[in-house]
Amino acid sequence: MYLEDIKTILTDVLSLGDAGKALNEQSALLGSIPELDSMAVVNLMAALEEHFGITIDDDEISASTFETLGSLNAFVKQKLA
Repeated sequence: MYLEDIKTILTDVLSLGDAGKALNEQSALLGSIPELDSMAVVNLMAALEEHFGITIDDDEISASTFETLGSLNAFVKQKLA
């Protein structure tokens, strides 16, 4: 439901261009996309908060949150529930 929005935000924040269009739910993120460093994670979280109107606390996020596009999608869905 939110996957396409998250994919667009991820592509914009990381400036992935056409490579972002190839992402799917199983696409590995952390460790697989060089652009996704610690600073990019902070920017991505801020963009997700703004787009979805959610608040993300530091203790809510872990490496598993950013394992795949699907895990990030599940996290956002949980925050919106």
